[in-house]
Amino acid sequence: MDWHQDIFEILIKHKISIVAHVPDAGHGPLIQLCEAYDNMHTVTLTAEQDGVGLLSGAWAGGSKGVLLMQSSGVGNAINALALPNVCRIPFLTIVTMRGEWGEFIPWQVPMGQGTPKILEAMNVRVFRADTKEEIGVTVDAAADLAYNTRQSAAVLVSQRLIGAKQFKQGQKHA
Repeated sequence: MDWHQDIFEILIKHKISIVAHVPDAGHGPLIQLCEAYDNMHTVTLTAEQDGVGLLSGAWAGGSKGVLLMQSSGVGNAINALALPNVCRIPFLTIVTMRGEWGEFIPWQVPMGQGTPKILEAMNVRVFRADTKEEIGVTVDAAADLAYNTRQSAAVLVSQRLIGAKQFKQGQKHA
């Protein structure tokens, strides 16, 4: 799972100092790297839309940030995504996808499949990484677009890259 290191290095390159996230196993190793780095402050959120406001305020204060979330959280952030769009605040998010490759939870599928269209409807430029080789250059391109043009950009990290979660006999799901 060294693709997390590739993303981390791009965050450093772009001088990202705030990493907002709702806990997610797909982002777990990246969150740990960010927590261990002295020049990044990680903020654990209770809802994804809070990250949009947090990062918009951080930009106004002179800091760059990124929101890490799962595709199921995109639905929570829809209304908040109007803020960076209307105010021309650069906004970068990295979204781990569900409802794709090998998904076993039926309720993850609709939001996973709707995520790109929902983001595009909110004027968020969508980038996608399906392989480890694509992840670093894709996050870099999305960050360049967001911070150079003051637009919103999302990198969708394929479930194929993350790895499909597996159901194990006797495992309970909430």
